[in-house]
Formats: sequence, structure tokens, C-alpha cells
Amino acid sequence: MDLRIFTEPQQGADYRTLLRVAKAAEDLGYDGFFRSDHYLKMGDVAGLPGPTDAWITLAGLARETSRIRLGTLMTAATFRLPGVLAIQVAQVDQMSGGRIELGLGAGWYEAEHTAYGIPFPAARLGRLEEQLAIVTGLWGTKPGETFDFEGRYYQLKDSPALPKPAQERLPVLIGGMGAERTPDIAARFADEFNIPFASVADTAAQITRVRAAAQARGRARDSLVYSNALVACVDRNDAEVSRRAAAIGREVAELKENGLAGTPAEVVEKIGRYAETGSTRIYLQILDLDDLEHLALIADQVMPQLG
Repeated sequence: MDLRIFTEPQQGADYRTLLRVAKAAEDLGYDGFFRSDHYLKMGDVAGLPGPTDAWITLAGLARETSRIRLGTLMTAATFRLPGVLAIQVAQVDQMSGGRIELGLGAGWYEAEHTAYGIPFPAARLGRLEEQLAIVTGLWGTKPGETFDFEGRYYQLKDSPALPKPAQERLPVLIGGMGAERTPDIAARFADEFNIPFASVADTAAQITRVRAAAQARGRARDSLVYSNALVACVDRNDAEVSRRAAAIGREVAELKENGLAGTPAEVVEKIGRYAETGSTRIYLQILDLDDLEHLALIADQVMPQLG
């Protein structure tokens, strides 16, 4: 089971904070450092000093780390034109030496669009499908050839389809709990399917749907990586777990129900139940980015037990 760190910078984190967490994650042996792609805080937090752009952040981290995988959960398709996104991601992949992964979603948070003057169309899944076709099509076009696309929302003509990522195939992540269209989109375009903040039972059901969609599209059922994103709150005893939960404004019982919370033994047991569904990667949502001891504890007490 791979463990990756997942951050929510819109809740209040500048670049220096994210760099500190990414470097700690790399030093501690985590497989990846990922971040959300949002421009507005959520809930009762100050959100200071304000949002950071996901791909500008990742470009910086690409030059200041050396091993760890970097990416988004999830870039909003509403934020960027697909041709521009393909250029940005390919460039950051080159800057990282081939360590970038693109999580791409339809976009859902209307308030951040309103706050920053970004159009928020009603029909977003169709745009997401076209963006995925364009981004992967541009990257897959052979050097010297051009790429055309005639869609409902986007049109490209005689694109040189440059630059290319450093990786021969840059991994694309798609996620969500949609029961029909989402699994089919994943079967067409994704290397990894991520299930956000879901129970073991709901995870098993969604993985079954995606496997069926992959098979219907002529892919092997397990040709995708299956992963979960889950909030983490881990410590050696109940009192310390309660302290960490209070620091992020959550209750221990709720965190144990909906995330990975408790002692290392409790967390390892629950991760094992996710593994039984077919999930092989966990994105640990870390909400207190000043608590690097939390990352160290998980790396020392949980990671070695996962194989």
C-alpha cells in the first residue's frame, strides 16, 4: 500500500509551508505529495494568506525535490483551457524529471468561481471529457505530426502538440462517486481512479463499477490503480489523538468513522480493509501543515506495517 500526502492549501498555507511539508514527506519515504486545486477556503477558517495556484506551486516543488511524485487531486477543468493545461503540465513534468501526475476533475465549487470571475457552466462533465481527450491527445501525438480536435466545447486545428512531458506516459487520475458516467470516463482515460472520503463499503462498490466499465471498454479490470483519499489523525494513544483532532476542529469519533484516525494499530487495520477492496494507494489528507511530527509518526509507526 503506497502512502501519499494530500494537502488543502486553500485552507491557509503559503508556498514555504507547502515546500516544508513536501520536503518532509520526501525525506520520510512517502510516495507522493499532492495538493488540491482551489481558490477559496471552505468552512470556518481564515484561509490566510490566501490561495496558491496548484501548477505554479508544483513547478516550484519540481525544482526543490528530487524523488517524490507530485500532482493534483483534482485540477478543475473549469480553471484552464485544455491546450494551456497540457502545456503547463508537460513543462512541470520536464522540470521535475518525470515525476508529475495529473488529477483532473470537472470542478464543483461554484463559490470560488464567483469570487474570482471564473465561468461556472452547468454542463461540466462533457467539458471534462473533451479536456481529457485533448490533453491526452496532444501528449500522444507523434513528434512532427499535428493534432486536431472538433468538439462541442473545444476546437483545435493544426496544433504542433508541443511540448511533450518527460514521461512517456504521464499518469492521469480521475475520481469521484458517480455511478455511471464517471466510471466510463475513467475507463477511457485514467491510469488511476481515486475514491475521495468514502467508506470501505462505498469504495468496494465504486471499484466494482470502474472495473466493469474498464472491461466494457476492452481494458483489463485491474489496468487502473485504485486509490482512496482519507483524512488522517494518528497518534500513540487516545489522548494524543484527541489533541490532534482538536487542532483541526474535528471530533475523534467522526474521524474514526470517516477517515484514518486512532492509534497506529487501528489505522493499519482500517487500511487493511481498504486494501481488501482492491485499493493500493492512500492519499492521507493532512490538515495541520505545521505538525510535521504527525507525518514522522505515520512514517515510523504505520508505513512499515503496510508492506
